[in-house]
Amino acid sequence: MLFWKKKRDAILIVGLGNPGDKRARNRHNIGFMCTDHLAWSNGIRINKSQGQARIGSGEVAGTQVILAKPQTFVNRSGLAVSQLVRKYQVTRDRLIVIHDDLDLPSGKIRIRHGGSSAGHRGVMSIADSLGGSDFTRIRVGIGRPAITEDKDAEVVDYVLGDLTSEEEKIFEEVIPRVSDAVQSLLTEGLDATMKRFN
Repeated sequence: MLFWKKKRDAILIVGLGNPGDKRARNRHNIGFMCTDHLAWSNGIRINKSQGQARIGSGEVAGTQVILAKPQTFVNRSGLAVSQLVRKYQVTRDRLIVIHDDLDLPSGKIRIRHGGSSAGHRGVMSIADSLGGSDFTRIRVGIGRPAITEDKDAEVVDYVLGDLTSEEEKIFEEVIPRVSDAVQSLLTEGLDATMKRFN
C-alpha cells in the first residue's frame, strides 16, 4: 500500500515561485508553471487565498490534493507552507514540493525524498519551518549560467530572468512530464516513480 493511500487525508503539492505577472516566465517560477499545468490538466482552479498562498483543491489520479503557490517569494516559502501544513494537518511525508534546480541541465527532472536543499533557499526555508527535509521534491532543471566575475550576481540575474524562446520549447514538453510524475507518485509510489523519471 502506498503511504499516502493509508489515510484519506489530502496530499499537499506546492510549486515554488515568485508572485506577480512580471515574474511569471522567470526560470525561478518553474514550480508555479508546473503547478498551474497540474491544476489545468485535472480541472482544479487555484483561485483561493489561504494564509500566504493561493490554493486549489480537487483530485489527481483519484487522490485528494491541495495545490498551492506561496505568495511570500521563493526565499520565504516556508512561511506559507508551514501555515498550510498546520491548517490541513499535513505530515511531511504527504508533502510534494516542485522547484527549479540549477544543478540539473535545462529540462531534466529528478525526484527525491529528503536530502539537502543543495542551496535552494526556498527548499531550505521550508525545511527550516517544518523542522525537517523529509518531504518529496520534484526538481526541474534550469541549468546554470556562464559565470564571469561576480558569481552570485550572475546566478541571481539568471534565475530571475525569463525563459528564452529555446527554453520555452523545452519546457513545453517538460512541464506536462512533471504532471505525469505527480500522477505516478500518487498511483505507483516513490520508488517506481524515481526509476521511471530520474
